[in-house]
Amino acid sequence: MLYASPNESPRLEEAVSAFISRGFSGRRRVPEDLAARLPPGQYVEPGYPVLTAGPTPRIETSDWKLRVDGMVSKPREWTWDEFNQLPFETIPCDIHCVTKWSKLGTSFGGVSVDTLLEGVEPQGEYLVQYSYGGYTTNLPLEDLTGGRAWFVTQHDGQPLPREHGGPARMLVPHLYFWKSAKWIQGLRVMDHNEPGFWEMRGYHNYGDPWKEQRYWTD
Repeated sequence: MLYASPNESPRLEEAVSAFISRGFSGRRRVPEDLAARLPPGQYVEPGYPVLTAGPTPRIETSDWKLRVDGMVSKPREWTWDEFNQLPFETIPCDIHCVTKWSKLGTSFGGVSVDTLLEGVEPQGEYLVQYSYGGYTTNLPLEDLTGGRAWFVTQHDGQPLPREHGGPARMLVPHLYFWKSAKWIQGLRVMDHNEPGFWEMRGYHNYGDPWKEQRYWTD
């Protein structure tokens, strides 16, 4: 997922645009045994690229809190210690970046969004993920429930590195990875679908990799 501060300068905007353009260049041969797991236009990436524009927040676990607020019957907040007492899951998955790389057969560990929403009683049909540092991205509530999304603190059995969103990020593997916010701070329930940071800058409002929903016009 690409990240940039909402207060970034025009120069940084230009750099991000150039970076994204480079990410969309070229084609790579796809092994036949993996082709069915690759959405259209994607290639297999054996590593885990760090795609971040702007500063990487440094959040100490002693300061970290996770909040669910907005249109809910009862806003909730968890400290790091409280969060780590919740049921933990290991999530094997494939992830797909809008810049065309896909990482197959990876895994994350964390807590289901369903668990965090218990007792909160959302009153709206949409959510905004918001992060330390100011990043936001939007989704329908149904895309974060029913065992489809998690708050994760581990990658491949190890603590999530800071450059990949640690100490905690969202994981929404059925959508392009910019829809999985790094450095997650909370979810805000809303009654309308409010575009987030990249959605306001031309990215698709939903981001289904199997439909190649990269931009507004897709």
